[in-house]
Amino acid sequence: MKIVVVESPAKAKTINKYLGSGYEVIASFGHIRDLPAKDGSVEPEQDFSMLWEVDPKASKRVSEIASAVKGSDGLILATDPDREGEAISWHILEALRARRALKDVPIERVTFNAITKDAVKDAMAHPRQIDQALVDAYLARRALDYLVGFRLSPVLWRKLPGARSAGRVQSVALRLVCDREREIETFVAREYWSLVATLATPAGAAFEARLVGADGKKINRLDVGNKDQAEAFRQALEAARFSVASIEAKPARRHPYPPFTTSTLQQEASRKLGMAPARTMQVAQRLYEGVDVGGETVGIITYMRTDGVDLAPEAIAAARRVIGQEYGAAYVPGVPRRYTSKQKNAQEAHEAIRPTDMGRLPRHVARHLDPEQARLYELIWIRTLASQMESAELERTTAEIAAEVGPGHRYARIDLRATGQVVKFDGFLRLYQEGRDDEGDDEDNRRLPPMRQHDTLEKRAIAATQHFTEPPPRFSEASLVKRMEELGIGRPSTYASTLAVLKDREYVKIDKKRLHAEDKGMLVTAFLEGFFSRYVEYDFTAALEEDLDRISNSEIDWKEVLRRFWQDFSAALDATKELRTGEVLESLNEIMGPHIFPPRADGGDPRLCPSCNAGQLSLKLSRFGAFIGCSNYPECKYTRQLAASADASGMAGDGVLGKDPETGLDVTVRDGRFGPYVQLGEGEKPKRQSLAKGMNKDSLTLDLALQLLSLPREVARHPESGEPILAGIGRYGPYVQHGKTYANIGKDDDVLTIGANRAIDLVVTKESGGGRFQRGSAPAGRVLGEHPEGGSITVHAGRFGPYVKHGAVNATIPKAMSPDALTVEQAVELIAARAAAAPKKAGGRKPASRKPAAGKPAAKKAGAKTTATKKTAAKKPAAKKTATKRSAAE
Repeated sequence: MKIVVVESPAKAKTINKYLGSGYEVIASFGHIRDLPAKDGSVEPEQDFSMLWEVDPKASKRVSEIASAVKGSDGLILATDPDREGEAISWHILEALRARRALKDVPIERVTFNAITKDAVKDAMAHPRQIDQALVDAYLARRALDYLVGFRLSPVLWRKLPGARSAGRVQSVALRLVCDREREIETFVAREYWSLVATLATPAGAAFEARLVGADGKKINRLDVGNKDQAEAFRQALEAARFSVASIEAKPARRHPYPPFTTSTLQQEASRKLGMAPARTMQVAQRLYEGVDVGGETVGIITYMRTDGVDLAPEAIAAARRVIGQEYGAAYVPGVPRRYTSKQKNAQEAHEAIRPTDMGRLPRHVARHLDPEQARLYELIWIRTLASQMESAELERTTAEIAAEVGPGHRYARIDLRATGQVVKFDGFLRLYQEGRDDEGDDEDNRRLPPMRQHDTLEKRAIAATQHFTEPPPRFSEASLVKRMEELGIGRPSTYASTLAVLKDREYVKIDKKRLHAEDKGMLVTAFLEGFFSRYVEYDFTAALEEDLDRISNSEIDWKEVLRRFWQDFSAALDATKELRTGEVLESLNEIMGPHIFPPRADGGDPRLCPSCNAGQLSLKLSRFGAFIGCSNYPECKYTRQLAASADASGMAGDGVLGKDPETGLDVTVRDGRFGPYVQLGEGEKPKRQSLAKGMNKDSLTLDLALQLLSLPREVARHPESGEPILAGIGRYGPYVQHGKTYANIGKDDDVLTIGANRAIDLVVTKESGGGRFQRGSAPAGRVLGEHPEGGSITVHAGRFGPYVKHGAVNATIPKAMSPDALTVEQAVELIAARAAAAPKKAGGRKPASRKPAAGKPAAKKAGAKTTATKKTAAKKPAAKKTATKRSAAE
């Protein structure tokens, strides 16, 4: 019997069916060892020795592997075919050696790019040994990430309260988002005008032509900069005679896109399917590891972490065969297409992402997959097939139009141009066209009517339209991944996790599919730029990635890379030890100036305090984070939140909704640390009220704001006590209150309109012990995958946060994990840990062990025990306090 170790139970289940009785396939559930999250796990002073620790949750799995290996005929490490997979195999080997479980046991390493019967059996026939160069590259990356994270993050905590963490790749990706935010904030719109003539051919077909020149001078898009210039052109064109000066039609070809890499798959899935990169990788992992298709468990796509764009010869042949069958011979190019990556550090040995069987059409497998899996598989299949299709043949036509202007005008001749495009043969466009991040109009898709040189054209209309230049768009998840790839930041396996960390740390937020830098993220980036500028430079980070690739190619020693890095990085860390808070704040004030001190409408000093008109505004730090305050504190207590559009009145992206008719004070809507709120007037303690869930700040009216400011409001009187029942919005949402009793208001009730009867019912129900969360009342969750022991694992949104469920076991998802990015393996670990921590049952819950009080018999039932405890506590207050503490501890 040979033991085969893979990462996941789904992968193990699929491979086990292929290998037969002579093999036992065991899952490691990913990494089994890691660096402890504490100082000293990597020691630069000891030549970067690394302290590895077996994860407590993985210890049982290591024991199972060790037991299976002892006395076996061999150990085969079959983890993923990338640097991370090589590292997992190395860790397993090291852990088994530490347990002396490998005596005389042959060890082999195999890799396969697809989990199909043929691919797995071919890999088994061609084993190799652990690739130490790939392991060294992993060790260098892990050490670098540890040193940056665990040495730089504490500096942030000390010098910048509220900051969560820094990371080698994470902080550079954050800088990209923050740099774009600054570009937007400092952008100054420029006015320009466009001149468009609607003309008609002798046959009466209309088309549009745009201004491109006048009296022999070329005119660019921004050259007509004001209304007067535009009006002069418009008047001249109104009086002009139009004719075709020349017309030229040129053939053109558009070639298909290469098959998917990890980056391009994440980009297209985001654009076309609306899937976040982390979710895309989770679904792709399932398609790779194996799904049940017609009674057979098989991986239906190749490995999905790759930057290679080439396809295996058999895949190309299969794609060409399917193209001919589905679309005809005209769509099959004469020569098979081969692609090479434009990235200088791409690992060309890795194949692109493709279906394992091109003949497995999306419409045939859709019924075996869940909707997300079916959509992603179809996207991969279409892109792969299109990459081998014939090019599209186009005809691009350009018509130069002469406008002869009579005397009395500023211009004698004006030049216009009309462009169009005709698709002669659609080729790959019949099947696929890549998505775009912008939604701009593509003039090349317009078609021109037939016309000939010297044709006289009829003027139908002249339009002069005002425009303003726009700032660069914020990054979408797709465009940020694309930019990171262009700069050489990160690797295919890190894009999704990097984005997830930025969102989890609340450094960025996603609004309308765009990434917005949060104030916390802007502060962290400004601090790093001020004091660790080299380590957030794009070129520096890309150069480190190149060094890691050189290590994996055995071109450079991994510890030499670490030594060079640590020499300068440790010096930068030491330089911050003597930093005073004032120095940090002044640096942040300077770097973040346009963001936190935008220009005032009156042209005055943007840092002049609007309250006392004497002090200077400055960034201030507290244990709750950063804010803006006056230098004349405590005489002047003016403060406001950070915000890009803060004005002189101290409002952050806020607006005046109107005046309160009773007090005459301004009613404003503002963005606060915990979300939008409305405020009445100014001063030290103005009346404020948060917006209820579902309310939109942008559509808030004065009347609605006044209703919010009236909270808490009396809605009824209690039927027994006669005391008021109030309705309001608190930390945990809308509620009704009677004395010390609070009852949550459901989503079907409105805190502003809830009636007396409903409020009384909620309060009385709560006081009588009802209204509690009931088991089984949770809505059906999203199916994540199959548990190794059988049954589905589902993800739910619970009352106390998201959790995963398998059978009767519910396991909370830690805040550091994203429910959308959670993998089956992570869920299995959470469920196993929760099941292990749960009290054992024997016909019911086992009560906590407790000695009976002196002179009293031991309680036989849980209820009796509780009663006895309460009675004892009532007689002896001190004993009650002690009993309460013991109960909490137990």
